[in-house]
Amino acid sequence: MSIRDATSAELADWDARTVDAPGGHVYQSRAWADHRRKSGWQPRFLVAEDGGRVLALTRSWAFVPGGSAYLSRGPVAMGADAGSLGARLVTFGNALAAEGIDVVAADPEVTATEAAFRATIETAGFRAIEEIQPSRHRVSLPLGPGADETAVFDAVAKSTRQRIRGAEKAGVVVVRHDATARAKGVGEGFLAPAEDADAALDRFYDLLLETGERRHFSFGPRAGSVAWWRAALAAGHLVYLEARTDTAEGEPLGGLVLYRHGGRLSTVHSGDHAASRSSHPGALHLLRWRAIELALREGCTEMDLGGVDIAGTRNEPTDGDALYGLYQHKVSFGARWLELTGAHERIYDPRGYATGRLVGRVARVVKR
Repeated sequence: MSIRDATSAELADWDARTVDAPGGHVYQSRAWADHRRKSGWQPRFLVAEDGGRVLALTRSWAFVPGGSAYLSRGPVAMGADAGSLGARLVTFGNALAAEGIDVVAADPEVTATEAAFRATIETAGFRAIEEIQPSRHRVSLPLGPGADETAVFDAVAKSTRQRIRGAEKAGVVVVRHDATARAKGVGEGFLAPAEDADAALDRFYDLLLETGERRHFSFGPRAGSVAWWRAALAAGHLVYLEARTDTAEGEPLGGLVLYRHGGRLSTVHSGDHAASRSSHPGALHLLRWRAIELALREGCTEMDLGGVDIAGTRNEPTDGDALYGLYQHKVSFGARWLELTGAHERIYDPRGYATGRLVGRVARVVKR
């Protein structure tokens, strides 16, 4: 199967095919490519003979020939079955290797039950690696065509429903930052922002840092993170929901960042102030429920509540695990654990790969 760079016409509908279509992902978008280019990656928009597409992020080694490539959450299926998708990944990898790439990593969101995908790529030389993204699996709430909001709410655990209603009675409101809402309005249950999104997203970064200190996770630099959120919001790929007291100008309590892609809304980041857990204990529950309502109104087939696995603990959490409480919180909305195949890589040139990594480490030490 031959591989080529996308034409201008193919770039024009790139997001429609790789982000908006079922199974698509925002990390295959043109906005993500532009963002990663600013960090030194070279985006390649590749098209296969069978119509498959992938955004490949490539980076050359320092001072020596060769380089690496990352197919961020790609390739997406675009209607292909598991075996065909695996073959497509192998073909893209071979094409990049023919151009001098030493190692190719990929982590398309393929369910673990799709054995044909893993068998195809592992036969070709791909091997499982630790995740590049924070989580391998996700907690998923299937919605299906014509899902009824009342029925979905009734399936939520009683204690969670009580917290949602309690937050509403306490005057908690949810502000919706969403470029797609400008023409249609924010909708019932949401308030329009009283400030621009830049200020709200910058404040959310501080909230994430606070949440990370409590939950013992770190986060990337402010400038890059906030710049990406702004770009994704402008492209219509991101929604930011913020819980506040009483009005759109009330005290911020918590926030939720969502990706809009692949016929679903996906939880990316969530955070709340420690004090708000006592003063407004249902604020985060209300945020998640409003996200589900939005997914239902947009006809999504799934509400992705995000991952609850971390490096070293990739299994479904059980009582006593560090993230068991968060897992219980998410499944209380009627969601279920969805196991994915995870990240894989193929080293095409072991010597070039080893040399490139070694020289890169030395170069980083010299810069210090």
